[in-house]
Amino acid sequence: MNKVDEKIRDASPKEARQGLPGLRGTDHVGFTVPDLEEATVFFVNVLGCEQFYDLGPFQADDDWMQRQLNVHPRAVVRKLRFFRCKNGSNYEVFEYESPDQVAEPPKNSDIGGHHLALYVDDMDAAVNYLKKHGIRVLGEPVVRKVGPSAGQTWVYFLSPWGMQFELVSFPEGKGYEKTVSSRLWHPADRGTDET
Repeated sequence: MNKVDEKIRDASPKEARQGLPGLRGTDHVGFTVPDLEEATVFFVNVLGCEQFYDLGPFQADDDWMQRQLNVHPRAVVRKLRFFRCKNGSNYEVFEYESPDQVAEPPKNSDIGGHHLALYVDDMDAAVNYLKKHGIRVLGEPVVRKVGPSAGQTWVYFLSPWGMQFELVSFPEGKGYEKTVSSRLWHPADRGTDET
């Protein structure tokens, strides 16, 4: 076990409950796409996100990129763009160029694999909308009837560049909510998407 693991394991119960000082929640999720303009069309015209601002390009002649971002020292951030997705997190979307870049998105089963889940009020309408816009939906919506996720319906879909997304809906809540006083965060808890 390394020293970080030992420090985490040896944290006092009080420290473990308090967690990161001042933490409020997730500000944004960052990910890299092969073509920022293609991604913008998807996020704005298909998903309905709002585009905000761009930064970049960024590159360094020393080891700054490796030291600060854990990427190849000669990596270049061509551009990054911020989006807001209704009542959820913001997205920081990067377009990189790097000598050691892997072009295939990771699968969920890969280390670092991930997906971005979007809550929708009407699963059937959302699935039909994606299909109408040529988005590949994986399989059919799955309805959970028992267990802590009872009441949830979900289905995965792929962005045009192959990144994994999920639609999820549970308008009547989830099963676990009947047995606890605290709940997982839910986009509808933040009010309407009108600002």
